[in-house]
Amino acid sequence: MYLQPFYPLITMRARTFILIACLAPAFAAPSVAQDPAPTPAQTDADKSSLLDRVLINQKMCDRALELYERVERVEQHKTSGDPSAADVKTSRVVPAGTGVDHIPIGPDGKPANADAYHTELVKLEKALSWAADDGHAQHDAYEKIAKKHKERDDLIDATRTAFIFTFVGQELRGDRMLSKYSMTPNPAFHPNSRSTAIFAKVRGFVWIDDQSNQLARVEGEVIEDISVGLFLAKVNKGSHFMQERYEFAPGLWFPSFSQYDFDGRKFFSSFSFHERTFYSKYRRIGPPKEALEAIRQDPTSDSAHYRLAQVYRDLNKLDLATQELGRYQELSRLRQEELKQSRSVVKQFVLSQGAKPNN
Repeated sequence: MYLQPFYPLITMRARTFILIACLAPAFAAPSVAQDPAPTPAQTDADKSSLLDRVLINQKMCDRALELYERVERVEQHKTSGDPSAADVKTSRVVPAGTGVDHIPIGPDGKPANADAYHTELVKLEKALSWAADDGHAQHDAYEKIAKKHKERDDLIDATRTAFIFTFVGQELRGDRMLSKYSMTPNPAFHPNSRSTAIFAKVRGFVWIDDQSNQLARVEGEVIEDISVGLFLAKVNKGSHFMQERYEFAPGLWFPSFSQYDFDGRKFFSSFSFHERTFYSKYRRIGPPKEALEAIRQDPTSDSAHYRLAQVYRDLNKLDLATQELGRYQELSRLRQEELKQSRSVVKQFVLSQGAKPNN
């Protein structure tokens, strides 16, 4: 079933639940001891203070993720219990200021096709160059990004009254103690938007890292059909989703694994969507200006610089074309030296093997 037109809407709702799940510890006391006993009741002041810390942590991680590149392995499965993937795509995911670029790579994390990879790097460099510029178009684009940030923050704030969180117990994950909470809709909550209206249609569990007050895991279930795209489609009751999160940089918790198992209907046809995503190799690449320099230093991008020089030449930006041609020549020289050295090592190995006496 072709689901791509509805995929962003559906996964948006799953990410919305994962997002608001981060607020669970605001309704229970933080635990500092390795004691599985329930934590004592909080005062309103304690609860408000803790909620503020959780909000700050989550918003900080959201913003920081826009400065980190990563590798994503996305698997499509026919059913939720199918151990083998019907389709696998691995990408180098790079924030580009006003969007995110997905560059296809092989399962080993290296370019599967050098020419195609270089072409994508050229596109990425152009996008970063544009995003790093200071003009009316860029200002308009960043204003739209700021508006999305505001909407996301408002959605987080709405969860203060949207859910009821109940302490369940504590569990060890490695050497970290996690506090588990059930998460159920608050019947007294009155939604003020389509996004907040879905709060009443999901429930689940969240696991919070006691030491950092960060979300470590969330599992959710759709308990009532969710309409998608002005009733053109719906996600069925019983659909599930989950996410694991770890600390990948000091104080920053990012996803390590996500799984969506959705069933529903599109127009008059049913669909089944089962996706697993593995996240790895997080690396800070910075805002567009920093990211542009990092991409330009990519040892595999010599051809990308040559092609970008051609683009600048066609645009009559001769100074930039000269700079890119210089980078291409330098990287090409280094690449040839590495290749020459590698061939020399192989030749020496072959000669040494031939010089050994036969037994």
